[in-house]
This record gives sequence, structure tokens and C-alpha cells, in this order.
Amino acid sequence: MSAERVPPGAVGQPPEGVLAGPVASERIFDGEIVRLRVSEYRRKSGLVVRREVLEHYGAVVMVPIEDNHLLMVRQPREAVQEVMLELPAGKLDGPDEDPRAAAVRELGEEVGRDAGQWDYLGGFYTAPAMLTEFIHLFIASDLRPSDIAPIPEEEIEIVPVPLSDLPTLITRVRDAKTLIGLLHTARALGV
Repeated sequence: MSAERVPPGAVGQPPEGVLAGPVASERIFDGEIVRLRVSEYRRKSGLVVRREVLEHYGAVVMVPIEDNHLLMVRQPREAVQEVMLELPAGKLDGPDEDPRAAAVRELGEEVGRDAGQWDYLGGFYTAPAMLTEFIHLFIASDLRPSDIAPIPEEEIEIVPVPLSDLPTLITRVRDAKTLIGLLHTARALGV
């Protein structure tokens, strides 16, 4: 297995196996956040399958802990036409951006904090049947005010939630990255 097949920072989570790249590919759309391609892959059996693939540079999700509270965010999500309660998160700005640097930036933009302690809990694909996005998960603690300015158009409300509410919060959340982050955090903290 080649190291470049494992997302940066995820070396403790090697894949179950590595597949060969596409035998043919056509770029359909190049957007600011995603790119769409239709690709054909040849399986070991010789069968050729066609897949529509959304390429994404990846993202980070942070679990900020301050004064025995999780700092969640409430924000509009137009794609699903809902206001969601989530962990702070954000996209990597390019394929080579360091996930921790992105986490520092996004924590500042979304909750106005910087962390003295960063703990990497691994990562995960969001929808590997069609999307290349890999999200890196961090616990951020020893928080202090950040010099990074928020982005006004995001319209984010910071929602402190007591750590003792973590079990019920898990049942309330409708966002996958937040649910995964909360479950990993509960396990890491022994809650």
C-alpha cells in the first residue's frame, strides 16, 4: 500500500485495501468546492463499472471543549433547507492543506477560539460510494480567544452544551460529521 493513498494525518487508519485508479474518466463540472467526473474502473474480475464521483479536498471537524461544555454551532444549511446544530467544521482550501492548520482557521472563524491542546481522533469518508471527501476529527481544548475574524455570511450562533448532556445530544443531532465526532468524543472521554 502506498502512503499517498492514506489521507494526511490518517496513518493510523489504513484502508482495508487499495483499488486501481480509473481506466477512463471524463470531467463534467469544475466548481469552487467540488468537481464532478464520470469514471470507469476495472475490477479484479474484469468487470468494468461506471461511477459518478464528486471530488472534494476534504474537511475538518472540531470538538471544542471549554469549561465542561462543548461549543456547538447552529447555522443555516440551505442544501437541506434546515437550521442545523453541528460541531464547528470547515473545508480544506486545497489538496495539500494541513488538516490541523485548517482546524485552527475554522475554529477561529466559527467559534472565535484558538486551542492550546489539539488531539487528533482520526477521520472518515462521508459518502465513499460517490464522494472523495475525507474529514479529519480533532478535540480542541485549553481554549482562548482567537484573532481570526468570523465570516458574517455564515450566520453562526455558538451554542454551549454541557458535557453531561453528550448522551442525549447524540440522539438529537442530524448531521453525520457531528454525530461521528460526538461518538468518538464520548468514547475518548469515557462518557
